[in-house]
Amino acid sequence: MTQHTTQVAIIGAGPAGLMLSHLLAQRGVESLVIELRSRAYCEDRVRAGLLEQGSVDLLERIGCADRLHREAMVHDGTWLRFGGVSHNINFADLTGKRVTIYGQQEIVKDLIAARLDRGGSIAFEVSDVSIDGIDGERPTVRYRDRDGASHEIRANYIAGCDGFHGIARAGIPASLLQITEHAYPFAWLGILAKSPPLRDELVYVHTNDGFALFTMRSPSVSRSYLQVDVDETVDNWPDERIWAELRRRLGDDDTGPPLVEGEIMKKEVTPMRSFVAGPMQYGRLFLAGDAAHIVPPTGAKGMNLALGDAALLAVSIVEAEAGDDTLLHSYSRLALDRVWKAERFSYWMTTLMHVQHDSTPFRLQMQLSEMDYICSSRAGATAFAENYIGLPYAVELDRILPPYAIV
Repeated sequence: MTQHTTQVAIIGAGPAGLMLSHLLAQRGVESLVIELRSRAYCEDRVRAGLLEQGSVDLLERIGCADRLHREAMVHDGTWLRFGGVSHNINFADLTGKRVTIYGQQEIVKDLIAARLDRGGSIAFEVSDVSIDGIDGERPTVRYRDRDGASHEIRANYIAGCDGFHGIARAGIPASLLQITEHAYPFAWLGILAKSPPLRDELVYVHTNDGFALFTMRSPSVSRSYLQVDVDETVDNWPDERIWAELRRRLGDDDTGPPLVEGEIMKKEVTPMRSFVAGPMQYGRLFLAGDAAHIVPPTGAKGMNLALGDAALLAVSIVEAEAGDDTLLHSYSRLALDRVWKAERFSYWMTTLMHVQHDSTPFRLQMQLSEMDYICSSRAGATAFAENYIGLPYAVELDRILPPYAIV
């Protein structure tokens, strides 16, 4: 068995694990990253694509935002369409901040390339991962590499950034772990198409027949979603039906360009759930990202929460390694405070925009009245915008990564 020693063993090379490794390195803390999947899988998997300003700030501070600034699309706001009428919510006017469209897979590509270029260590395609000794001073992570050889990492801390189906969360004793979850009675049919976006900003559509979302990945590639039954399959949705339904739910929108059909490159059905596991720390084990929480994608919070967890955990570990573990002991409490606020917003927005099978005329009218309030009241629009562009981190950005560390 090959033995390794490091300060932080990171399980998972997604946004949370990769960001954590960069932030730690910027502050002189060593880490090793292991990942079950191949590098190609991590870099090609199409996932979320909307970044809060705080997430962009983090990428800038670790020197991984050059391609983002060349290729990303910056949005001043978003559109809400209901009752056949489109309304614009201008985030920049309401909050002074914007959101950025840049695919999660592109962020992962940038983070992996930069980490390896800077001498970082990432082991892809590992298997048989296990953790031990998290209630001691030197916990261990064991795994087999792609050739079947056994390895053991001895570290000061273990960061479980291995997603909802990962092994890290099970390291917290069942007697302490509290799971809170909610399954929604509908799903999203996601479509990736070679088609120009409907608008230059996202369009959220509420109709009595269901929800639709028109977003994008580039000026020539659109990403759209349709509310479907939770047990729906893509086999029931040939391309012609998809385009017809997108047009039907969009309706007659005279304020924007027409919907342009194109080659559908990918389609998939995604169930909707809210999930929170706490505490997010036990002994020397710390959870971040999807390992601890899942949000429905309506509010675009999943990847941003993962990056926020990484930021808080990084400064907590850095300060603990310097002799002050005050913030480290508060990691779970501070992280969950922000997580639950994002869960609240995601739940609210999901239930606001979607139609359930048992919806009554009263419930539908409540949805329409709520959306009308948002679009007709600056106070309502501001509350929506503040949550959408992202709530502040638990600690200031300069404490996470001081100005002198900017690349």
